[in-house]
Amino acid sequence: MDTLALKYKSLLKLLNETRGAVIAFSGGVDSTLLLHAAKEALGERAVAASLATPYVPKWEQGEARKFAKQMGVKHAVLEMDFPEELRMNPPDHCYTCKKILFNKLLGVSQEHGFDHVLEGTNIDDLSDYRPGIKALRELGIRSPFVETDLTKAEIRELSKKFNLPTWNKPSFACLLSRMPADVKVTDGALRQVEQAEVFLMKIGFPAVRVRHHGEIARIEVPADRLQDFINANDIHNINHKLKEFGYKHVSLDLGGYQMGSLNMK
Repeated sequence: MDTLALKYKSLLKLLNETRGAVIAFSGGVDSTLLLHAAKEALGERAVAASLATPYVPKWEQGEARKFAKQMGVKHAVLEMDFPEELRMNPPDHCYTCKKILFNKLLGVSQEHGFDHVLEGTNIDDLSDYRPGIKALRELGIRSPFVETDLTKAEIRELSKKFNLPTWNKPSFACLLSRMPADVKVTDGALRQVEQAEVFLMKIGFPAVRVRHHGEIARIEVPADRLQDFINANDIHNINHKLKEFGYKHVSLDLGGYQMGSLNMK
């Protein structure tokens, strides 16, 4: 048995030992594999739970619902208003957000009589700036991929093996990551970013970020696709389309996509 197969076997063993758990489910690469494994290990004692907030794109919420249905698991969707603690987008918004959201998932876990809430942080995430992980640890949320030493590449490999639709899905983050810190986040700005990103994904840029700087949209795509983006503007008139969404100026970041670029000093 190869190393990856052994890791997956350890993951199933860990999940089985929980005797039942709520899985925080976004419909992304990590949480989809975790839910798949939880269903294999726990059957009906695996419950997916998703949080529908104004700063999670509607399309991503829709994919979570679709994937949970395809996997045949119980799926709780918790609708939430915008937490006022996050309205000014503090630099540690991930910490505050995770505290609020995962407290709700702990409630779902109690309703089902489970002792565990599980989420999809992997080993690679630990080397990135992720204040939300501190909140998870404080709340006692478990990260099975960390406990079994699984990397992002291994999660994608396993997802492909199990024919999961997310195996090559780009990584996403909530829409607050598109906004500068310590600036009031409006519902209009969130929808503006979401409209722009959905349009850009539809014309061939699945890994895109529209950083919102008031009247300016600063677009990040992978560095090797900068010329593709310029060519696409000639075909799809990106500049005009984003101005229709409310931006006055549309810029392309020549540095390419950088994770958490608005966190950089």
